Amino acid sequence: MPNTKTTVPFTGTKEQEAALKEVIAFHKGQPGASMPVLQAAQEIYGYLPEEVQIMVADGLEIPLTEVYGIVSFYSQFVMNPKGKINIAVCMGTACYVVGAGDILDDISEKVCCKAGEITDDGKISVEATRCIGACGLAPVLTINEDVYGKLSRGEIEPVIDSYLAKLAALEAGEA
Repeated sequence: MPNTKTTVPFTGTKEQEAALKEVIAFHKGQPGASMPVLQAAQEIYGYLPEEVQIMVADGLEIPLTEVYGIVSFYSQFVMNPKGKINIAVCMGTACYVVGAGDILDDISEKVCCKAGEITDDGKISVEATRCIGACGLAPVLTINEDVYGKLSRGEIEPVIDSYLAKLAALEAGEA
């Protein structure tokens, strides 16, 4: 799926900005500085929104187009935040031919969030991924760090409901 701009407002902190400026200062002037700076920026913020890309470009004194080119080319970089529940459906050939596209559609409908997006409340994100290397389990999806394989369309909803229940319980305990 394309790495499109998020609709979630950027909420970076002064502490995060200071940490990024420190990383930029350390790498500034070094050949190839943009990659380690962007990797560190993603660790600091969790993703690389336009605001962070601008800080990196300004700090390294390189064109924003160069920064964006790197971020949009390498799959390790993401321009959208991940939800507390991040659902990723493998769209590799093995998964796709056994119904991953339909599963992705069902998930998107259930959580009211399309692939490549995050819900307005930031709780759930959905993504279509490249092959994750678990072809024998096709179709495969991950929710956060958990892997689910050989799921049929009817088995998806209870799995998602269990994560939503855990999140609701966690949030109720925090309140």
